[in-house]
Amino acid sequence: MPKLTARKVETAKPGKYGDGEGLQLAVSPSGSRKWVLRFQWQGKAREMGLGAFPLVTLEQARDAAREARKVARAGVDPIADNKREKTVPTFGELADTVASDLSAGFRNEKHKAQWKMTLTVYAKPLRAMPVDAIETADVLAVLKPLWTAKPETASRLRGRIEKVLNAAKAKGFRSGENPAAWRGHLENLLPKQSLLTRGHHAAMPYADVPEFMAKLRERDATAALALEFTILTAARTGETLEAEWSEFDLDAKVWTVPAPHMKTGRVHRVPLSERAIEILRALEKDRVAQFAFPGQKADRPLSGMAMEMVLRRMKVENATVHGFRSSFRDWAGNETPFPRDLAETALSHVIGDKAEQAYRRGDALEKRRALMEAWASYCEPSAASNVIILKKSGW
Repeated sequence: MPKLTARKVETAKPGKYGDGEGLQLAVSPSGSRKWVLRFQWQGKAREMGLGAFPLVTLEQARDAAREARKVARAGVDPIADNKREKTVPTFGELADTVASDLSAGFRNEKHKAQWKMTLTVYAKPLRAMPVDAIETADVLAVLKPLWTAKPETASRLRGRIEKVLNAAKAKGFRSGENPAAWRGHLENLLPKQSLLTRGHHAAMPYADVPEFMAKLRERDATAALALEFTILTAARTGETLEAEWSEFDLDAKVWTVPAPHMKTGRVHRVPLSERAIEILRALEKDRVAQFAFPGQKADRPLSGMAMEMVLRRMKVENATVHGFRSSFRDWAGNETPFPRDLAETALSHVIGDKAEQAYRRGDALEKRRALMEAWASYCEPSAASNVIILKKSGW
């Protein structure tokens, strides 16, 4: 039987015209044209509509017929499968739903934004695919370009894809193994994360911090004050940026960081050194909003990149804002007699196993006050040698 041509499809008179392998063009007396696929299913003749011309072209009808025959050869009814596909969401649709549902438990807006970005930008090749059509090869195609270039991002992306596909299975849209699962699956196809060069945040040697502080104080900007405050308190970037005036007791010299702002999800008290108090007092004079370190808009904190930009403008290389926490930890461990647990608590790290944590109720605030005051003294531009004073005084 001769194949149809584009010209024949457009000019055919009422009737049925075959294109081969069961594909037909049906032309009604009114002149409307639609595609029909005739096939055998479990010994019975069936007809399946493939759409109307010109919305569905000849080539598109052939592709649809070819796919339907492939489904039938796999032992699945193409008509039932076609109806099912109309109800199965795409990966993008379900990913947006899952991210929205899970975001209620996220502690900060940055985490929400990261979920949305990775599943929108990096997982873009998956978004238009029905969730039950995604296979291991599709997941690998998304992960491989990132796996060595951006290992941490790739690892998080894999976990998020896995969550979306797990949700698809829980909702009845998928069955079988998860193609994004790591254990027993992708671990055999991709290098383990421990073998990748994940790296730590670049940290400034603590011996260079006093000189850096001198240069930092020459900069008259809120971001510079925020960076100095972050260094003095050994805080994380988000803790400083999200700090509100209600968290500070300047008379008691204590900063109480609420649980939602903490990585650990626990309230953390920070003893404030004299210099940290000076910074807050200076900012308090021009207080215009709830945030201690406001951004350009009064109702918003500084940008997440504000402190990093200070480092860039100062042409500081091989150092990050987060890395100053390592500078503090190295200084405390190498140059002072303060106990390890005290330094770890100052960094808001969880100490001991669950049993020890259950009995460890105090946070050694006053002992940590001595540690943070010593760190602030060390950070003074001319005080790099006061570690000798610390040791002589028996601290």
